[in-house]
Amino acid sequence: MATGLLHLHNLLRWVVLIAMLVAIVQLFLKKDALKASKVLLISAHTTLVLGLYQYFFGPVGFSFIKTMGMKAAMGTNVTRFWAMEHIFSMLIAITLITIGHIKYKKGGSSTTTLILYIIALVLIFAAIPWPFRAAIARPLFPGA
Repeated sequence: MATGLLHLHNLLRWVVLIAMLVAIVQLFLKKDALKASKVLLISAHTTLVLGLYQYFFGPVGFSFIKTMGMKAAMGTNVTRFWAMEHIFSMLIAITLITIGHIKYKKGGSSTTTLILYIIALVLIFAAIPWPFRAAIARPLFPGA
C-alpha cells in the first residue's frame, strides 16, 4: 500500500504544478482564476493529506527522527531532507496557496494572490525530490 500511496503522491505533484501554472498565468493576465485556484487548492490539500500519512507512517520522514533522534537525523542531507525540509517547505507552500485562494475568493487583490502563488511555486520546486538530486531522487513519473 505504501508504494501505491507514494506513486499517487508523486502523480499528484504534476496536478499541483500544472494547476499552479494555470492559476498563475490567469492571474497574471487578469483573467478570472477562481476555478483554477480551486483546482489548485483541492489538489494541493489532497497531496498534503497523502504526504502527511507517508511522513508519519512511512519508512522515511518522522521515522528517521524516531529511530535516529533529531540530532542524527539532521546530520545528513538525505535524512534532513525527508525529516524536515520536504515536509515543512510543502506545509508553508500549501499555507500560502490556501491564503491566496481565500483572499482571491473574497474579492481581494489578484496581485496578492499571484505573489503568494509564485512564492509557493518556488518553495515547491525547491522541495521536490527531482531525479537530478541524486541521494533523494524520485522518478519524474510514478512507477518509472
